[in-house]
Amino acid sequence: MKTDRTPLRRLLPAALLALPALVFAQNNALTVASDLRAEAAQAARYGGPLIIMYSRADCRFCEAIRRDYLKPLTDDPRHKARLLVRQINQDSDAPLTGFRGEATTHARLAASEKIKLVPVVAFYGPNGQRLAEPIIGTRLPDFYQGYLDDAIEQSHQALKKP
Repeated sequence: MKTDRTPLRRLLPAALLALPALVFAQNNALTVASDLRAEAAQAARYGGPLIIMYSRADCRFCEAIRRDYLKPLTDDPRHKARLLVRQINQDSDAPLTGFRGEATTHARLAASEKIKLVPVVAFYGPNGQRLAEPIIGTRLPDFYQGYLDDAIEQSHQALKKP
């Protein structure tokens, strides 16, 4: 019996073309938040903020912020020991422990933080208090790094206050 392999032959080139994009996206992945109370405490031990990126799976702007700003930040030795970056997926029902130790999900926490549009990059202290104004959207790409640097510095200053 002869099998028709034509559909497979058409799909294989498309799959091979998609593979580099998938690998590239995985290389730009941020650690997904699981226990905000513990992660905020860890960031406080570093002396810096817990930076949360609120994202969605279908958000191409989120991917750009991850790739161009947040992933390089997590790989930069100057910042690696001073802050912690995590991702919360607005469209996910993955379990999450909140800042007060309560059981919730990514979607419920995003809703409680009034996250409507993504990407949002927010800066938190050890008890879940916001340390700086969140960066909503992509803003002007030429200035985004400056917005991020300013919010990180403002967060560090807020953590130093008694």
